[in-house]
Amino acid sequence: MKFVLRTAAASVAIASLGLSAPVWAATETANAEAEILAALDVNLDATRNTLDFGSIAESGAGGTVTLTPAGGLTCGAGLVCSGTTETPNFDIDGEAGATVNISLTSANISLTSGANTMGVALSASAASLVLDGSGVGTFDVGGVLTVGANQAVGTYTGQLEVNVVYN
Repeated sequence: MKFVLRTAAASVAIASLGLSAPVWAATETANAEAEILAALDVNLDATRNTLDFGSIAESGAGGTVTLTPAGGLTCGAGLVCSGTTETPNFDIDGEAGATVNISLTSANISLTSGANTMGVALSASAASLVLDGSGVGTFDVGGVLTVGANQAVGTYTGQLEVNVVYN
């Protein structure tokens, strides 16, 4: 009997040498990386720095004045537009060839003169653009001014703000 047990134990030991234990865990390695882009900067052009709808005469009915980002002026019925108009131009400096997204902090602003206001719906010449080989880009802002019926006489002012971020 001892012989049989020794033979069986030896057979099990020899057979187990050819078997491998199942793998319950494994590991793999991945690379990690980060790219640091050039600082993004936006500056208001020194010579084109105002959204100026010019001078507007109102007949009592009100209306709208549209000044496109490219500078095209459309004076609505019941209004007479004259004088010099201007759209602000913004210059961007950043990473060459990078895409940037352009937005307005508020798409609607108010121009005020004392207690009186007029609304402006703003629009940018581009929602995004690709910076050139030097990392430079430019865009303009226009808007639609809503003149109220019997709008009070005065010089109306306000501010607009733009945001530029890497895409």
